[in-house]
Amino acid sequence: MKKTRFAIVGCGSIGRRHIAVIDAEPNAEIVAICDIKEEAAREQSDLYDNLPFYTDFTEMLANIDADVINIATPHALHADMSIEALRAGFDVLVEKPMALTTEDCKRMNAVSEETGQQLWVVKQNRHNVPVRLAKDAIDKGMLGKIFMIKCDILWNRYQGYYDDSPWRGKKEEEGGALFTQASHFIDLLIWWCGDVVKAQCHAETQNHNIETEDSGVAILNFANGAIGSLVWTTCVYNKNYEGSVTIVGERGTIKIGGKYLNKIEFWDVEGYPLPEGIEFSDKPNAYGKYQGTSSNHDKVVKALIAYLNREGNETVDGFEGMKSIDAIEHIYNAMANG
Repeated sequence: MKKTRFAIVGCGSIGRRHIAVIDAEPNAEIVAICDIKEEAAREQSDLYDNLPFYTDFTEMLANIDADVINIATPHALHADMSIEALRAGFDVLVEKPMALTTEDCKRMNAVSEETGQQLWVVKQNRHNVPVRLAKDAIDKGMLGKIFMIKCDILWNRYQGYYDDSPWRGKKEEEGGALFTQASHFIDLLIWWCGDVVKAQCHAETQNHNIETEDSGVAILNFANGAIGSLVWTTCVYNKNYEGSVTIVGERGTIKIGGKYLNKIEFWDVEGYPLPEGIEFSDKPNAYGKYQGTSSNHDKVVKALIAYLNREGNETVDGFEGMKSIDAIEHIYNAMANG
């Protein structure tokens, strides 16, 4: 198999994860990295055997021979950088959130169709073993009608998390906690239950000096008829407490929890017991040069490479990625409208 050539823009926390995952993937190679902060780019270059690096995105696009550009920059930059890379003739893998508005998502998808270049969105939690078990049960109709879905994101982010960043907690740059902390969870709710068709919401900034909310409660209606609750906060004392999803169906109940949505905490499905001998392998990304806090970015990269080699289709395209942005807009609009 010919190695897929990647270039990564953004050498912050998530960008470093992309660099480490692709460096460890035998069917991939990194041809360049980019960050406007030369020190950040140089540090990663030195760490990975003098990778070519740039501080200007447009200059990088003009000078590299790559297949895929990974966009791992602050949220507000995702749309325009993705569009620029697509127009320059590259496929694009963009981090969550895909963009901060559905209008920007539509622009990105339109350019992808116009240029014939692929646009994918990182949704690594879809690869989690418990998530896939639940998806399989739902797709086979084993739960019957889904009545309710409950999602709790009870996490800690200390004030320094925001103070040390030029964009976190900023309305125009980050968008809000739903984009940063909750978007992967919202993606799973939609994957299982269909689009959010109605939302009610109350949210506040309770414990941080930031422009965006740090706590909220939403009631959601999904396309499949299920009702849902979404509770999110970054105000939990000291450390993350819980990130969980509970599905209540006509013929079964499933709760997925664990620190990284990597445990089945409850499984009671009529005629469909939890298979024996499951290897719950979803653990934080850990490589010799990188220690991360979430799992399965490596599976996102493997799925992308398999798709390019016509060996599978487990990628998430821009139209699918836009659904979680549309849901977040529903929730924030409901909050704004009281």
